Amino acid sequence: VHRVPLRKMKSLRQRLQEQGLLESYLKQHPYNLAAKYFPGIAVEPLENYMDDEYFGTISIGTPAQEFTVVFDTGSSNLWVPSVFCSSPACRNHNRFNPAESSTFLSTNDTLFIAYGTGSMTGILGYDTVNVAGINVRNQIFGLAETEPGDFFYYTPFDGILGLAFPSIASSGATPVFDNMMMENLVDRNLFSVYLSRDSQAGSFVLFGAIDPYYTTKGISWIPLSAETYWQIAMESVSVNGAPVACSSGCQAIVDTGTTLLAVPIRAYRTLMTLLGASSSGEISCEAVSNLPNLIFHIHGKEFPVAPRAYVLRSNGYCSLGLQGMDVPTEEGELWILGDVFIREYYVIFDRANNKVGLSQLP
Repeated sequence: VHRVPLRKMKSLRQRLQEQGLLESYLKQHPYNLAAKYFPGIAVEPLENYMDDEYFGTISIGTPAQEFTVVFDTGSSNLWVPSVFCSSPACRNHNRFNPAESSTFLSTNDTLFIAYGTGSMTGILGYDTVNVAGINVRNQIFGLAETEPGDFFYYTPFDGILGLAFPSIASSGATPVFDNMMMENLVDRNLFSVYLSRDSQAGSFVLFGAIDPYYTTKGISWIPLSAETYWQIAMESVSVNGAPVACSSGCQAIVDTGTTLLAVPIRAYRTLMTLLGASSSGEISCEAVSNLPNLIFHIHGKEFPVAPRAYVLRSNGYCSLGLQGMDVPTEEGELWILGDVFIREYYVIFDRANNKVGLSQLP
C-alpha cells in the first residue's frame, strides 16, 4: 500500500510567534491568498502556508536524496531547492545535487512561479522520484535557483509536490500523479487524504487506494466543476437552518495546501458578526461550546463543520479558522475548503471520474 505518512509540525505562524517576529513579518509580507487561484497565471502565494502543518517525505535521484514537501492539491508542480541556489532560504534546507544522481537528465527549460513575496526561479530537470515506495521514472521537476525573500527561510518544508491538474502546471510540466497514472504505477487513478485533528499522529496521503477504515459512514461523490484545481459547485452555506452565504450558489476548491477556510469578504464579515468574533477573528474560548455548525450544501447533501474544527486554539487564545479573500470568477464567488474542512472528512481525489469523494469522520 502506497501511503505517505504526514507529520504535523509547528506552523510558520507559531514559529514566528515564539520568536516575537510575527507582527513585523506580517507587516512586511501582506498576503493575498487569492492570487493562487487566478486562472491562467501560475501563481502560488506561499503565505498560504503560514498555518500549514502537514508534511511528508519523498526522495529524488539515484541514490535517493530526501526532501520534506507539502502535498498540495491546490497546485501542480513539483519543485525542491537545488545546490545552484544561494538564497538564505535554500541554505538551511535540503538541496538537490544533480551531480550526485546517476539518473538525472538536465534541460535548458526554466521555471518561474510568482509568489506574494517575490518569485521562485529555477530550471527543469528529469529524475526518478520516489513517493511512498512508488518509483516514478523521468519525472520532470523544478530545481530552485532563487527563492523569494526570507519567507522560505522559516518554513519547515523544503519544497512542494502539486496534486492538481496538468492544465495549471507552470511550464507545462507533467504532474507527479499524472505520471503515476500513465505508467500504471497505481491500482486506481485516485488518491486520498486523511488529516488528523489536534496533535494526533496518523495523517496520510494514500496513492491508488481508498482506506475502508475511514469510509464507514459512506462516500458522497461530487462531480468537479472545473479540471484545474479540485473545484466543485456549492449550493449554499447555512447556520442554524438559515442560509448565510453563497445563497445563489458559488464555487469551492478543496485544497490541502491551505490551512484555513478562505471565505469571500462579504460572507466573511457576515460570519464574523454571526459567530461573535472580533474583526481580527478572535473569540472567547468560553463561547465556543455554544457555537453552531457551519453547514456546507454541496451536490444536494449537507456537510457540517463543527466549532471544534473551525475554532483554532493556541496558547490559551481562540480564533476562527477563517480568512477573507476575494477572487472574481466567471461562476461567481470562490471559497477555499482548506484543512479546517478537510480534517472533518476523509477526502478522495478521483482522477478516473473527475470527482471528489467525502466521507465524514467520526
